[in-house]
Amino acid sequence: MTKLLSIIVKHLPRIYKVLAILVTAILILLMFPQQNQGTHYDYSVGGYWRSADLYAPYDFNILRSQSDIDNEVALARQEAILYYTVDSAAATEAARRLDTYAARNRSTVSGLRAMKRTIDSIYTVGYIEIPADIVDLDQHTIVVLSGNVGSEHPATDFMTVDDITQPLLRDSILQPSIRYDANRTALELDSRLSQIQYASNMAQAGELIIAKGERVTAEKAQVISSLEAENDRRFDKSYSVWGYSIGQLLLSIIAFLTLFLFLHNTRHHILESSSQFTFLLLTVLLAAAMVALVVTINPEWTLMVPMCIVPIIIFVFFDMRVALYVHLTIVIILASHVPNSFEFIFYQLITGMMSIITVRDFDKRSRYFVVAAIIFLTYSAIYVAGLLSQDSHLDNLNYHRFIMFFINAILTLIAYPLIYLFERVFHITTGLTLMEIASTNTPALRELSRTAPGTFQHSMQVANIAEDLVNEIGGDALLAKVGALYHDIGKMSNPLYFTENQNTGFNPHDELDYIESAQIITSHVTNGLELARKYHLPPEVVDFIRTHHGTTYTGYFYAKQKQEHPDQEVDPLVFRYPGPRPYSRETAVVMIVDSVEAACKSLKQHDKEHIDKLVDSIIDSKIDAGQLSNCPLTFGDITRIRKMLKDKMLSIYHARISYPTLSAENK
Repeated sequence: MTKLLSIIVKHLPRIYKVLAILVTAILILLMFPQQNQGTHYDYSVGGYWRSADLYAPYDFNILRSQSDIDNEVALARQEAILYYTVDSAAATEAARRLDTYAARNRSTVSGLRAMKRTIDSIYTVGYIEIPADIVDLDQHTIVVLSGNVGSEHPATDFMTVDDITQPLLRDSILQPSIRYDANRTALELDSRLSQIQYASNMAQAGELIIAKGERVTAEKAQVISSLEAENDRRFDKSYSVWGYSIGQLLLSIIAFLTLFLFLHNTRHHILESSSQFTFLLLTVLLAAAMVALVVTINPEWTLMVPMCIVPIIIFVFFDMRVALYVHLTIVIILASHVPNSFEFIFYQLITGMMSIITVRDFDKRSRYFVVAAIIFLTYSAIYVAGLLSQDSHLDNLNYHRFIMFFINAILTLIAYPLIYLFERVFHITTGLTLMEIASTNTPALRELSRTAPGTFQHSMQVANIAEDLVNEIGGDALLAKVGALYHDIGKMSNPLYFTENQNTGFNPHDELDYIESAQIITSHVTNGLELARKYHLPPEVVDFIRTHHGTTYTGYFYAKQKQEHPDQEVDPLVFRYPGPRPYSRETAVVMIVDSVEAACKSLKQHDKEHIDKLVDSIIDSKIDAGQLSNCPLTFGDITRIRKMLKDKMLSIYHARISYPTLSAENK
């Protein structure tokens, strides 16, 4: 038992990922309604049959068109016979009501005898009841039943409520003597409807229904529609809920397995992070939930779902390849749950790829609307092109489709508040956040500029150079720039102990021993980490604070301590930075640029020879000390870094023209 628990604990991350995929696949299956549907075909009336020749797989009835059936049903209802019975007590009841009303209202009732004569005359003719669902009584044949004998009458043989001019009689006294028999009428109507023929002919098994390339006429479309109806009937007969569910579940698991293998081979760091992997699965569930909701309400609105939200969000958090592969996985999984699967796949794949390509460089708010416009135009172009390829004309253009495409594009803008929400929930830093904190107007950089202006200028210089270098060798240039801006914020705690902030000629290190000075210098790393927590800097930026000196030493104070105390044993750890060493291309570049930029300021001569020698010595010292051993920089990268740094330092510290001075007389 203990051994089993230890195995489970050891492999818990993998077990979690397997269970997460299984739960996600089950949830997607439960979101969608069960689709009991047989084989259907992709065609339109007036277009051309693009599939292979279609033969009847079995005998089936060719149904009449629904419009013909509806017309015949409407005619049967319109001409339906209405059955009535005679209520012989109606006249007696009306007379009683009149007497009761007259006894209660003697002062207001006049012409009582005339009213009784009117009632007698009405019931002599017959007062007929008009059913609520009958619009025009004159169009129907009326059969009045007396026992088992019925007699036909036109509606004009009887008086109706419209023929009664006296309000008192019409509203309070009279009641129909010719009563509507709803049950007998319904039986008669059902008998008529049952005689309607729903099939016009029969197709024999093996009979050619339509050939490839043949135009789909209305008659051909009716035969194909009849075959689809027969397919549905046979499918329902043999349908198994468990079989359908297991099949759909396996399809989803296979699609997720391909995504898992892609991440394992190319983006293993995402699999190593449970939060990032969970985030990917939640985006898949988000897309599935949107589509399932719309399919439940109205399957015709599927193209209104903003599917491009997911690839946009994934691209912002990760990269283009991950976004494309996740989008592909979602489309494959959902295609089997929506009507017109081929259309759904084509629309979503093309539009998703266009949105991923367009989503780059979100440095302007107008870019958001550019992406929405591209999505709308892509959907519209696909629709028009598909219609032309199928019908060869635009007579059947449905303008409601463009309204759906427009709503889809507008709803895609929801991606941007979702990005902010996901950043906070999953603690993943995106380029949008980096752009926000790259502004020198952030509280941390404003405070750095105020308390340590020399350090601020140094950080700005390092940020600009590091951004260019990372762009040259490949990597996240924005991350390198932002990391360089914040790498020295720990110097705000003791700004005057760093030479770039000393502008009065006073050096506080003169009053300290070398060990104390070294501890103050190295503490700017730990102080920076505390300030990073205070200003809520992302973990990716905090890495630059921790690694920009690696595990190097404060060389000046270490050398001075050994020179002045040769007889004492010097502990080198006292003079060493806490580290760790850089472990990414970006942090390694910032370490190199930080050292070179600071050292160049101490040069007395800024000519090419001295700068080249300085850059080479600093980079070589980092390599010899093993500071670059944990990062993925290649020899080719280091060669390009050397060259670019030499050129940049030379351009920054280039010699300026000495302007001639004028004497007072010449002035």
